[in-house]
Amino acid sequence: MTAVLEPAATRAPQSLAELTGRARRIRQHIVDVCTGGEGGHLGGSLSLVEVLTALYFDVLTVDPERPQAPERDIFLLSKGHGAVGLYATLAERGFFDPAELAGFGRPGSRLMAHPVCAVPGVEMPTGSLGHGLALGVGFALAARLDRSPRRTYVALGDGELQEGSVWEAAAGAAGLGLDQLTAVVDRNGFQLTGVTEQICPLEPLADRWRSFGWAVREVDGNDMAQVQSALRAAPWTPGRPSVLIARTVKGAGVPFVADRVASHYVRFTERQHARASAALRRQARGDGDD
Repeated sequence: MTAVLEPAATRAPQSLAELTGRARRIRQHIVDVCTGGEGGHLGGSLSLVEVLTALYFDVLTVDPERPQAPERDIFLLSKGHGAVGLYATLAERGFFDPAELAGFGRPGSRLMAHPVCAVPGVEMPTGSLGHGLALGVGFALAARLDRSPRRTYVALGDGELQEGSVWEAAAGAAGLGLDQLTAVVDRNGFQLTGVTEQICPLEPLADRWRSFGWAVREVDGNDMAQVQSALRAAPWTPGRPSVLIARTVKGAGVPFVADRVASHYVRFTERQHARASAALRRQARGDGDD
């Protein structure tokens, strides 16, 4: 008889030191993948690292040995261009061998630029922006109909919020009272072509979500303690879906590309890789940025 997964909420929280160490290793995986070869979507993967780490190592009920366990929690990366970050996290969590990351984007690899279900731990192919939250509504509603305690989490990009389908899904989720649904907005302030507020303003973003009936919290999305605390506490209001606005830095952890639109897609040279890796090592020692 297969054992039932232990809900993450019943376990003691992971230590901040453990989560921070995991986040550093995930950042290094991302930097490695984005060196040479095809490169990758660096900035938006790095900005989401603390959220992904807190989810996969402390919040989600998942089992790498049984990625399709019926009682598992669901995570959807609606901003599918952050796939490098998701793959790095799944590999670090044990869903597949981290050595496979070296084949990202190459012929024959299942690690494509956007997530696909061939990768263990990926629930749905995503990256056609604006669709992930609606998928999350479907998973959350299915869990309710199944009388399952399973929770659903969806990570969205802030540029993605320009899509009307996001707000249709938001209204539907609140109308259905899906309090087992949590969305995370990676609010790094940039989209492909520039600053979000200069292209299609989103602020006051928290008030927008509240007006749609969601419970809202805002945190420094690159502060592990804040992210962990907020995600473990969801749902914050019975009968309402939750949205965490994670105010992050695009390219967080690699100072020479951080907070720059140019970090959106990067192919590091070996010299740049060495510089980025050195910066991560300095941060691990507490020596600060370069």
